[in-house]
Amino acid sequence: MYQSDITQFLNQLKQQKPALEDEQRQGRALLWDKQPIDLEERAEQQESRVEQTPYVYYQNF
Repeated sequence: MYQSDITQFLNQLKQQKPALEDEQRQGRALLWDKQPIDLEERAEQQESRVEQTPYVYYQNF
């Protein structure tokens, strides 16, 4: 059965580093998987937000 060079490389890499997939999952969980949003807390944050002035670099007018 034919396997491309990429598939062969990935198979060899997985054999050399069996924990690679677990490390990838941990990295993904660290950077991308987020906790569910608390809607009450989010509403509080939006209510307490101070609006920005139209021209942020000059505040004295």
